Amino acid sequence: MAQEADGIRLEQKHGKARVRVGRVWRDGHDGSHHFVEWNVSISLLSHCLSSYYRDDNSDIVATDTMKNTVYVKAKECEDRLSVEEFSILIGKHFCSFYPQVYTAIVNIIEKPWERVSIGGKPHLHGFKLGSETHTVEARVEKSGALNLNSGIAGLALLKTTQSGFERFVRDKYTILPETRERMLATEVNASWRYSYDSVASIPTKGLYFSENFMDVKKVLMETFFGPPETGVYSPSVQRTLYLMGSAVLRRFTDVSSIHLKMPNIHFLPVNLSTKENPSMVKFKDDVYLPTDEPHGSIEATVSRVTSKL
Repeated sequence: MAQEADGIRLEQKHGKARVRVGRVWRDGHDGSHHFVEWNVSISLLSHCLSSYYRDDNSDIVATDTMKNTVYVKAKECEDRLSVEEFSILIGKHFCSFYPQVYTAIVNIIEKPWERVSIGGKPHLHGFKLGSETHTVEARVEKSGALNLNSGIAGLALLKTTQSGFERFVRDKYTILPETRERMLATEVNASWRYSYDSVASIPTKGLYFSENFMDVKKVLMETFFGPPETGVYSPSVQRTLYLMGSAVLRRFTDVSSIHLKMPNIHFLPVNLSTKENPSMVKFKDDVYLPTDEPHGSIEATVSRVTSKL
C-alpha cells in the first residue's frame, strides 16, 4: 500500500531475514522424536510513516523482536505442525498483536532432514540430511485474508533414455542435431498456490500440508519418469513440464496454479579420436560429459481456467 506525505509517495516494508530455528517434538507413546529446521524470513507492511518522514520510531516493530517471536511461537507449538501452518501462525500474530501492521509476509525454507533406518527399522531419534527443500510463502492480512504458496526447490531428476528433441526451428545459426535418444536431466523448482483465501478456510487436519507436499512431489516424479518398467517418452522439456503441472492440478483440487522452472541440464556425447586412433572413444549412448552451464531454461505456470459469469 502506497502512503503519501508532503507530496511524496512511499511504499515500504521491513522485516527480519534468515531466522533459523530447530524444533523437536517427543512422542510420549512410542518414544520417537520428530525434528524440523526452518529458515524464517518476515516482512511487515505497516503504518510507520513517521519513522521515514520524522525521527519518530514509535510505530516500528523492531526486527530483533521479530526474531524473538519466531522462537517464542516455536516453543508454544506443543503439537507438531506443518511449515505452512507455522507461517500462517506467525503472520496472524503480527497482524493481530500490532495495530499498525496490516500485512505480514512470511517465507520459510524447511531443511530436508529425514529419519534414518538402521537394520531396516526407523530410528527413534536419528536423522540425515536429504536434498530438495520445502518452501512456503504466506501473506496474511489483518482482515484474515490469506495467500498461501508452497513449493519444492532443488528436486534433481534424470532419466537415461526415453527423451528426444526434433522438428524445432532450424536456420543458419543452428547446429544442434535432431534426436529421439538422449538423456533428460533437470532440477525442478516448483511453487503451487492453494485456493484458500482466508485463514479461517484452511484445513484443520493436522499436518495436512506436510502430507500434500510429499504427495505433490510424488506426482511430479511419477509424471516425469512414467511406469518403472517402460518409462514415458519426453519429446521436449516443455511437454514434460506441462504434463507434470496438469497432473498436479488434476490430483489436488485445492491447488489453483503451479509454477515450474525446469532447466535442461545437458549431458553431452563424448567422442574422442586421433589420427592414430580414430575410434578412441566412439559414442554409443554410453559415455557423456556432464555440464550444467550453459543450460536450457524452461519455466511456465499452469493454472485452472475459472469461468466468468
